[in-house]
Amino acid sequence: QVQLVESGGGLVQTGGSLRLSCAASGRTFSTYAMGWFRQAPGKEREFVAAISWSGLSTYYADSVKGRFTISRDNAKNTVYLQMNSLKPEDTAVYHCAAAGSSVKISTGAIDYWGQGTQVTVSS
Repeated sequence: QVQLVESGGGLVQTGGSLRLSCAASGRTFSTYAMGWFRQAPGKEREFVAAISWSGLSTYYADSVKGRFTISRDNAKNTVYLQMNSLKPEDTAVYHCAAAGSSVKISTGAIDYWGQGTQVTVSS
């Protein structure tokens, strides 16, 4: 069992930055690929980024490439999402996710979800 708790959301102006964190419980964190999804009001949840268990491979949605960076610290059981050059269309609830592989993350085959943290980008 893995429990995921996100933090770091908030209100930021267009062009600003935020760093989200996702703290995981359990000793098996380092064996899971991790990812971030987001869901805006009235829209379906969408994939944002994924990282392999080792941290050596990362994947991004086209809409965030070059602006967002996913990373992980297995010693701290934490995955991060650094978000730069934020736009109003990035406004959403951001959810952390864990799965057996990065491919599963990107296809939404998730084993564990976090509750989410709100990110609001004002224009």
